[in-house]
Amino acid sequence: MVRVVYRWQVAPENFEAFRKNWRAATNRIHDTVAGALGSFMLRSAENESEVITVAKWDSLESWQAFFADQNPEQMQAMRALGERISVQAYEEIEDHTR
Repeated sequence: MVRVVYRWQVAPENFEAFRKNWRAATNRIHDTVAGALGSFMLRSAENESEVITVAKWDSLESWQAFFADQNPEQMQAMRALGERISVQAYEEIEDHTR
């Protein structure tokens, strides 16, 4: 299992549109891309322009196949509304959330 952390810079006036597009993209990816297990979004309490989205994938290989061109079609509307600052994949070791 891997988690992929995307860091975004989103202007406050674009946040609601970004959030709507992120929700649609996440659902479309989850429904149509093998290995995609969903995502969640975080927004900084100190800097409302800083947004993090964390996607869950069944394997690093599944995510790499999806992200091969670095600009998947499903994420293009998000990139029109916010700047993607970084992307990093992490191996999930343990998850004790409830």
